[in-house]
Amino acid sequence: MTPTPDLRIGVIGMGARSDLASHAHRPGEGFRVTVVADPAERGRDLARERFGPEVSTVASVDELLAEHEVDAVMILAPDFAHAGIAQQTLGAGLPTFCEKPMAIGVEDADAMLALAKEKRARLYIGHNMRHMPVVRQMKAIIDSGRIGRVRAIWCRHFVGAGGDFYFKDWHAERAKATSLLLQKGAHDIDVIHWLAGGYTRRVSGIGDLAVYGDITDRRDNSDRRMWDWYDADIWPPTAQRELNPVVDVEDISMLQMRLDNGVLASYQQCHFTPDYWRNYTVIGDAGRIENMGDGAGDQIHLWLSRHSGPGRPDEVEVIARADGGHGGADPSLVAEFLRFARSGGATDVSVIAAREAVATGVLGAESIRDGGEPRDVPPVASELRAYFDGGQA
Repeated sequence: MTPTPDLRIGVIGMGARSDLASHAHRPGEGFRVTVVADPAERGRDLARERFGPEVSTVASVDELLAEHEVDAVMILAPDFAHAGIAQQTLGAGLPTFCEKPMAIGVEDADAMLALAKEKRARLYIGHNMRHMPVVRQMKAIIDSGRIGRVRAIWCRHFVGAGGDFYFKDWHAERAKATSLLLQKGAHDIDVIHWLAGGYTRRVSGIGDLAVYGDITDRRDNSDRRMWDWYDADIWPPTAQRELNPVVDVEDISMLQMRLDNGVLASYQQCHFTPDYWRNYTVIGDAGRIENMGDGAGDQIHLWLSRHSGPGRPDEVEVIARADGGHGGADPSLVAEFLRFARSGGATDVSVIAAREAVATGVLGAESIRDGGEPRDVPPVASELRAYFDGGQA
């Protein structure tokens, strides 16, 4: 038999999420990163360090598409660049991995769906939390029927590194991020939708720039990367320094959501807590589950009978261990994309769900900035939903 040729992968962006590209570079297994586009010399240097001197490097997407033949691309650029780059790669008919959120506006997300369908270009969004053991185990418990029909989901996201991760570069600017409900909340909104089996159709919220807006020590950090300024010893959050020159996104946000299947959900995100983890509570009509920690060895508690007071859970499930970033999610995510890029078919990651997470986050941010006025979230057109939910065949 003739060996299957390597899937040639082009990578766009060698920044904070460039580790994902390393999982795609598997010479000898049929996958190889052959060209990297990054406007910064440091990004191109990192590409040669990661993938060897044989990898080609260019400064722009235009150069990559014009000068190199690739079989798939991975968009790992900043959020505000996702939609524009995807228009180029999907327009070229290429299977495209786009890091989440897929766009920072609903119109751009919908345009990506329409173009991918028109060009029959396989589109995949990097919602890696669908591959995290804690989420997959909670999903399996729900699907088993042990807590009955899901009626409510609450998520609290304690972002203990928020000051370092999101307020010292472009993430802090509405013009470039829209809201941290997209950068961080898109993950959690997607998980809520997946666990609930539905999508948000009405959202309202409150929020504030409660802490970081008062810090006047600012610096243009475009000459550095996040790990250059990260310092875990800074405490309290008011002691942060060298924030981005523009800081106008909320550092605390709370959403209430009504889903199309009747499930009620809430999401709370805070960027100045001392701890860093996510807590999901899923309440069914026959019990509830809650994760106590979200990493390997932490626990998922199940309450399946009546209790007086908090009591002990009826059952405990230990969160599994897996190798790789985000609890083993990153290598599983990339492996699913590589299989999809080569062969197509159904995936656990949902392009429609990725768009619904963007729409909920965008309209939730609008509600927050409009005194909590509820917003209706428009659904995806039925023909687009059928195409993408059908595996993009």
